[in-house]
Amino acid sequence: KAERHKVTGSHAAYEVLKLAFADDLEFFESFKILLLNNANEVLGISTISKGGITGTIVDIRLILSRALAANATSLILAHNHPSGNLRPSQADEKITAKIKKAAEYLDIKVLDHLIVTAEGFHSFADNGQI
Repeated sequence: KAERHKVTGSHAAYEVLKLAFADDLEFFESFKILLLNNANEVLGISTISKGGITGTIVDIRLILSRALAANATSLILAHNHPSGNLRPSQADEKITAKIKKAAEYLDIKVLDHLIVTAEGFHSFADNGQI
């Protein structure tokens, strides 16, 4: 417990997540979740899916089952855009809304969704999109 990272905002989440994406960042799209406890300390990072150059499949049931197994009270969603484009697609916006709604039924908060690239990140929370 003494070595758990505390996530205090989108920049702190990005610093933790960019290490998890390090090998995949510019080659293929993958979707991960940052699992947090009630004090916003990192319980773990889970890879939900790996796809191709332009997309990946996201199964909401896998996200929620991993959150429950970790006793997470909140999540930060994250995926990369191999193109380096930080702009969210309509599909990104739709899946974020679906995951957030489903998680609410289990009293799990979706705090943010980050699009991660080698050059930086886009935070849905910072931009009023969640």
